[in-house]
Amino acid sequence: MTNQERQEEIIRIVSLRGQVSIQDLSSRLGVSEVTLRKDLSFLEASGLLVRTRGGAMAATKKELIRPLEQRRTEQKEAKKRIAQKAREFIREGDTIFLDSGSTTQELALHIKDMSLRVVTNSIDVLIALQDAPEVLVFALGGNFRKDAGSFIGPQTLEALKSFNIDTCFIGTTGFSSDGYFSSQNIYESDTKKQAIARSKRRIILADSSKYGSEAFSVFASVKDIHIIISDSELANTCDVSRFPCEVILA
Repeated sequence: MTNQERQEEIIRIVSLRGQVSIQDLSSRLGVSEVTLRKDLSFLEASGLLVRTRGGAMAATKKELIRPLEQRRTEQKEAKKRIAQKAREFIREGDTIFLDSGSTTQELALHIKDMSLRVVTNSIDVLIALQDAPEVLVFALGGNFRKDAGSFIGPQTLEALKSFNIDTCFIGTTGFSSDGYFSSQNIYESDTKKQAIARSKRRIILADSSKYGSEAFSVFASVKDIHIIISDSELANTCDVSRFPCEVILA
């Protein structure tokens, strides 16, 4: 069994069981605990699991992971309208945070003519703003999560502490009917939580297809957010007036 095959098997086991000990993995895979600790460190750095005392737990549900290219093509028109509306909440000279995700990438394309400071953990946002003449981009370092195009982990969280942010624009995988926002990965959720904590105004960008779904890791509730920007179809799905934050339908 190659290193890659062994690490894929570790992810499969952790995903099925939720949590597993190093001793159990050693018994099942027939390799030393020293080798497994190296595997777990590598997989943790990749954002695929979380090290625990004597073992590991899942950082994401494998079945929730969808290809990045697929996510970029979903709800394209709705995301474009949401991004256009979100731009109205940005003023010249602001410091904003743009989360990773296809809707925030769309917003990046709509602010290229502004004079701003943009903090981001998204490689797609970095690329979108690379030729924006008056946008100062502050890239958060960390471990690169390839399936999301984002930087995550302790270095990312530590870097975020250095910024006072006027407005954060946060994407979400799930928006449950009882008002909780969730991400498919624990490390992504930690980044969103930190950005929300550092921001004066907190805006969720979520197309209506996200409503009624729950992802792996909760990062906020409607009580933590000032504004939700979605598309008009959301009004046909739920009673938006029951949420304590402002809901804007693009």
